[in-house]
Amino acid sequence: MEDEVRTAVMTMIFDASDAEGLLTVLAKYVVMARGEPGCRNVDLCNSFSRPNRLVVISKWDTEESARDHVGSDTMVEMARSCDGLLAAPPEIDLLEGLSAHDLN
Repeated sequence: MEDEVRTAVMTMIFDASDAEGLLTVLAKYVVMARGEPGCRNVDLCNSFSRPNRLVVISKWDTEESARDHVGSDTMVEMARSCDGLLAAPPEIDLLEGLSAHDLN
């Protein structure tokens, strides 16, 4: 039996007070985070239903690599750069990625 491969998925939801400024910060973050150890992919999304809401979705090899990233220079720089651009603190969640066959 093969070992199951599970990924960690991090979501970060940002409500902007300065959407253009925040977009610039998060676009840079996405490029930098893709080079972090254990990162599989990072996507930046704009909400269709909530104006000024940006969402970052990242996939990591393991929960540990995602947690390590939270304290990384890349994440800290992004967080500092968000100063004055947010309407509220971001909502961050770490999820276990499950594939459809895992749900049987």
